[in-house]
Formats: sequence, structure tokens, C-alpha cells
Amino acid sequence: MIYTVTANPSIDYVVTTDKIELGTVNRLDSSTSLPGGKGINVSRILRQLGLPTTALGFIGGYTGRFVKEALEKDHLTTSFTEVADDTRINVKIKADQETEINGQGPTISPENVADFKTNLKQLQAGDVVVMSGSLPPTLPDTFYRDLIPMIQAQGADFVIDTTGQALKDTLAAHPLVVKPNHHELAQLFNVQLDNLEDIAKYGRKLLDLGAKNVLISMAGDGAFLITSDQTYYSKAPKGTVVNSVGAGDSMIAGFTGTFAKTNDPMASFKIGLACGSATAFAKDLATKAQIDALLPKITIEEFN
Repeated sequence: MIYTVTANPSIDYVVTTDKIELGTVNRLDSSTSLPGGKGINVSRILRQLGLPTTALGFIGGYTGRFVKEALEKDHLTTSFTEVADDTRINVKIKADQETEINGQGPTISPENVADFKTNLKQLQAGDVVVMSGSLPPTLPDTFYRDLIPMIQAQGADFVIDTTGQALKDTLAAHPLVVKPNHHELAQLFNVQLDNLEDIAKYGRKLLDLGAKNVLISMAGDGAFLITSDQTYYSKAPKGTVVNSVGAGDSMIAGFTGTFAKTNDPMASFKIGLACGSATAFAKDLATKAQIDALLPKITIEEFN
């Protein structure tokens, strides 16, 4: 089983219009409401791949009910912790430029945290916990990191999708996979990455610091997978990017879910690439049909 932790879920209210003008009334061309949050995105893609997953996190109020009911309508298992405040709403504006207005999130009490941690007692060896996304303001910055000993005590693995020092602080605990993009990798080591060789070199440093596998996404320039045995590279499949939200989450879902099932890094890399690219080419998260259509277009080669 793969559990995803989204500490600060949302309703993503996505609106489209040709142009936004401040200080006046704007008319929308379309709007839709979706359950949002990076961990939730991972669970939604795992569901498309037919892999078992349970979404964890904190929800509250009528907005929280919407998130839970939308996921359950999609036949996705949830085990959320109820809080008193409303789950946040994020507004995603797709106009001549993409603009996001994100809510802060609810207050999480110590009692809420204690209730949430009871979910981790059901973990078993072979399970994976994916932790990703922003934190509500009342949770400490170390919230995800502090869950790692509990996860490992149950014999489970973890994946954490974060950046900067927060990522470095988890490497000694040996995450199953980390996935910075090439810009985040450069910032992590305070260097300039001028070519693919530089990116592969510093990606391997994450492996040396403790990560079991390293994915590095580079948008239209493709991606790397670095394992203890080899470095693999794939060019990005061709397509029109229409959605920048959720592509990285989709890549993590494809890799993590496949690796948990097969223990095959190359197969996991290929499916992860297909999931990430399919989401980038879609209006929402990718469907299985869209993922399957891209798989034959993914070519992986050893990078020396």
C-alpha cells in the first residue's frame, strides 16, 4: 500500500479567461473545482495506474467534505483527520498569464496531530508513505521529517517531495526517492549547472548523502534517474504543455508506485516519465489512457 500525506489539502478552483484586468469586473470562460494538494495528486495518479493507495491529511468544514467526497466518488480510499476549521480554497487563474491565489490553511491542534499519527500504526513492511506539499501555518516546519522515525519503525519506506535544507535534513534517513528539478538542485548546492554532465554529477551527490534513488526533472529537456548502479537519461516526449500543476506529483506517483510493485528502477522511471508528461499535456491530472499513449514514446538510455 502507498499512503500519501497532504497536510494542507485544498479545493482548487480553476478559472479560465482571456485576460484578467485588475480593478474591474472580469467574466470567466469556464470554471471547475477539484480536490487539490500534492499528496492527493499522487494518490489520484496511483488510482489511474490501478495501484492501492490511501490518502491521509487534515480536512475540515464544508470544503473538507467536498475534497473527501470528490475523492471517494473517484473510488479513492481516504483516511483524513477531521479538524475544526475549513479546508482552504486555492484559486488558479488561467488567462494570458497563469496566476495562483492560495489560502493559508486551517489551524491544526496537538490533538489533531495525535489523531493523525494513529494512521501510521497500520503501516507494514513494504508500504511507502509519500509526504508532499505545503504545511498549514500552525504545523512546525519539521512536521514531515518528524514522521520518518514512526514510518521506519513500522518497516515502511518514505518519499518526501520538498526542497532546500528541508530535503537535505531527510537524506540521512534514506528516502526511497527524491525528485528535485534542475533549478532546485542548483540551489541546493549553491552552484551553476551548465550542462547535463553537471546535473548528473550533483544529482549523484544526493545519492551519496543517503537517497536510495534520485529523479531530476528538467521540463522540456527531459529527466535523469540516478541509482547506486547507474545513471539514466530520457528526453522529454513531444507535446503541447497545457498544465504545469501536478506534473511533478504525477512523476513521483508513477515511479514510486511501480517501484513498490516491481523493484525495477528503469521500468519505474519510464512510467514516471509517462505520468508526468501526460499530466503536463492534459487539462487536469493524466488518465490511464493518456499515460498509456505516451509510454511507447519514452526512450531511456544510460548516461556516462
